Amino acid sequence: MARTKVFDENDVLDKAMNLFWQKGYNATSAQDLVDNLGISRSSLYDTYGDKHSLFVKALKQYRKERVDPVLQEADVVEDVEAYIRFFFESVQKEALSDNSSKGCFIINSVVELAPVDSEIAGIANSIMNDTEEALCKVIKKGQDTGVFTTKFSARSLARFVFNSLNGLRVTVKFDADKKMFDDIVNVCLSALRV
Repeated sequence: MARTKVFDENDVLDKAMNLFWQKGYNATSAQDLVDNLGISRSSLYDTYGDKHSLFVKALKQYRKERVDPVLQEADVVEDVEAYIRFFFESVQKEALSDNSSKGCFIINSVVELAPVDSEIAGIANSIMNDTEEALCKVIKKGQDTGVFTTKFSARSLARFVFNSLNGLRVTVKFDADKKMFDDIVNVCLSALRV
């Protein structure tokens, strides 16, 4: 007879996501997972599979909880400048409230694993492509309404903003100065404006 699970699978997955986010994939041992998730090794493997499978599920959970809701707003956003500013402010808020300077889970995963793990690279590329697409959609809307410059294509500007965001996500791992954030946001937004 199968035993009933006495833990919340999504709660454990969130804990795994935070542990991988903090330590990275390679530095997180199976024992770290058991110690931090509060479940036995057998429950861990029976429920989530191996460490790699758990990491993939955690990455997908991150997308579902933190990325997709923001990207979906691109379809209905009215204040295009506020939407772009929100991206930067969310990175800033996370960095300034995080004493451990863990950066962005997606960027960390890309740097650590994408060159050697095609499944992780595929997930990360999907997130990055969808983020660029959302930014492009909003910037195009801003161009059509005269808020943003048409000197460059919406795609080029989206790539510029996205690259700035990603650079900021890496920088916060070693410097989370509010003035730095403000400078980057102001320069990026001024580059977009007419």
